[in-house]
Amino acid sequence: MNILLNLILSVTFLFSGGCKSESENNKNGFKNSEKTAAQTEVFVQDLEVPWSIVFISNERILVNERPGRMRVITGGILQDEPIKTFSEVSSGSEEGLMGLTLDPEYASNKLIYVSFAYEKEGDLWVKVVRYKDNGSSLTEETTIFDNIPAARFHAGCRIKFGPDNKLYITTGDAGERKFAQDLDKLQGKILRINPDGTIPADNPFANSPVWSYGHRNPQGIDWVPGTDIMWQTEHGPSGFDGPGGGDEVNVIVKGGNYGWPEVSHTDSKEGMVSPILVFTPAEAPASGLVYKSGKLAEFKDTFLFGCLRGNGIMVVKIDPNDRTKALSFTKIATEYGRIRDITEGPDGFIYFSSSNKDGRGSPKSGDDKIYRIR
Repeated sequence: MNILLNLILSVTFLFSGGCKSESENNKNGFKNSEKTAAQTEVFVQDLEVPWSIVFISNERILVNERPGRMRVITGGILQDEPIKTFSEVSSGSEEGLMGLTLDPEYASNKLIYVSFAYEKEGDLWVKVVRYKDNGSSLTEETTIFDNIPAARFHAGCRIKFGPDNKLYITTGDAGERKFAQDLDKLQGKILRINPDGTIPADNPFANSPVWSYGHRNPQGIDWVPGTDIMWQTEHGPSGFDGPGGGDEVNVIVKGGNYGWPEVSHTDSKEGMVSPILVFTPAEAPASGLVYKSGKLAEFKDTFLFGCLRGNGIMVVKIDPNDRTKALSFTKIATEYGRIRDITEGPDGFIYFSSSNKDGRGSPKSGDDKIYRIR
């Protein structure tokens, strides 16, 4: 792990009343003023906090709305009725219906996975539930992982299958930051389980779902194609639990300790993995996508994430010679307000969702929307 500490980059993205100049950013080898030639258009509108977007095919898309509805987009048209309303969901603040992903064998088994917060005996928890997608309904409900401590804030929870066909689950510290360092607790972790909810034998800690720890509130994960290299985004402290800012982009290693709450921002400590990028003031990264298609050439070898507080999409250029390093970053799509999920369609275009109706934005006509970069 010390080798990785010596290899990875750390940079703080600072601005006061606006971005630092390009020349100042270039002192660290990073820049944030590049222009994009891609065109952005509204794909669908009239959603409410679309948290996760998953393509079943070019013609059918599932979208989780945080208040507890799974919506369907067919042929580019948002259907009026949800395919499912999750009455159990708690959505009092940041928590709600969150992660959504397809089984690696979806084409044959039609299984999908969702994560959501719910209340039980006065406490909040997150669980991961599997369903069979029948096209017009969801059946065969099976809870595969439960009892992840949650809270109104820092509840995670992004879920995604890795190239190893294991399910990865991001969990927030749920306001109990000390537990992020406790391997016996599920808060502040990235978990790794089998599709049936059992613990893989090759996890780094015996009989534990924990893959990495020392996280505050990670909400974006994705992998460099053809590798097992996972890139991740994470919310930094908000003032009450540490100096504001300190949002992170990390490369996640098996068993890695990412420091929270013992270190944050550009601080480091022996045995803890430092971030590749640090953003202060906060951008509030809410997602993560390693672009895989060659359809949009300017996004080749990039990692993209939606910025809630930062209002836009951060595009990080990945070093093609070392996929654990970043070469530069730039922010695009700054005119659409708070950006949450971002994904890639089977058509090779990039889709992202606004989150202006989440209680912290300024909703525009038709919000919330899903946009397409083409």
